Amino acid sequence: MSINLLSPQNFTDYELLDVGGHLKLERFGKHITIRPEPQAVWEAVWDRKEWERLAHVEFTAKSSSAGSWKRLKEMPDRWHIAYKFENGTSIKLRLALTSFKHLGVFPEQACNWTHIYDSLTKLKAEKPRFLNLFAYTGAASLAAAAAGATVTHCDSIKQVVTWANENMLLSNLSDIRWMIEDAQKFVKREIRRGNTYHGIILDPPAYGHGPNGESWKLEDDINEMVADVAKLLHPQKHFLILNTYSLGFSSLIVENLFNQHLSPKSKKQIGELYLPAKSGLKLPLGVWGRAEMG
Repeated sequence: MSINLLSPQNFTDYELLDVGGHLKLERFGKHITIRPEPQAVWEAVWDRKEWERLAHVEFTAKSSSAGSWKRLKEMPDRWHIAYKFENGTSIKLRLALTSFKHLGVFPEQACNWTHIYDSLTKLKAEKPRFLNLFAYTGAASLAAAAAGATVTHCDSIKQVVTWANENMLLSNLSDIRWMIEDAQKFVKREIRRGNTYHGIILDPPAYGHGPNGESWKLEDDINEMVADVAKLLHPQKHFLILNTYSLGFSSLIVENLFNQHLSPKSKKQIGELYLPAKSGLKLPLGVWGRAEMG
C-alpha cells in the first residue's frame, strides 16, 4: 500500500495560519487562537508580533492536562462554526475555550467527515448503520446522521457526549444513540449481541480512561480493538476508518493491523493527516487507515 497525505478541503470556517516553536496560530470562524502543538518542533515563519497582532486568545499550559487562556482581544467563551459538504449539506459545531486547551473540534478530521458522508450516501443499504468510537464532540456522528444513517455514538466522558448532543441539535439532526461507555467493553457486548455496522470510525487517544476507571493505552490495546471491531463490520457492505494521533506511531502499524484483522477482499489505504498553514508549513496530525468492501 502507498502512503497518502490528506488535508481538509474547503473548510472555510477553519484555517491554520502559522505553526512552529511548539505553538500553532489558528482561525476558527472569526476568532484566532494560539495553542500548544507538540509536533511543531521547527520555527514559525511569522514573527511573534504578527501572531499577537492577529490572535484573540492564547492558551498557557500549567500542567500536562490544564491551563488558562489569556485574552489579547475581546471574544466570547463559546461560539459556533460550520462545515459544508459538497452538496451544500452542513453540520454545526459549538466551540469553547476549555481548561485543557481543546476547543471541541479536531479540524484535520474534516477529511474523515467527508469520507463518512460520501461513503454512507453511496452505500446501497436501506438504512445504513454507523458506529463512532472514542467519539468526542461528535462531528463524525453528525456527518453520518446527515447522510441518513442510524448512528451510535460512544464515548466514556459524559460532558463531551452532552456537548455532542448540543452539536446534533445545532445541526437540526436527531436520533443519534448516545452511549457513555468504555469503547472496548461496548464493542465486545455488540459482538455478543450479533450487531453489525456498515460504517465504523475509531479515533482513539494515546491513553485514557473509561467511565469506571478502565485503562486505555494505544500501543497495548489497539490490536485487540481492531480485531474486535472487524467482527462488527457488515459482511458484504462496509467501511472502516482508524485514526491514530500519537507521536512516533507509524502508518505501517495501521497497515499491519488491517492486513491481519480485515478481510483480504477489502480495499485498504493508509496515510497521514496534516494541516497546511497559510505561512507555507505543514503540520502532521496522525496516521490513518481506511478499508471498504462492497
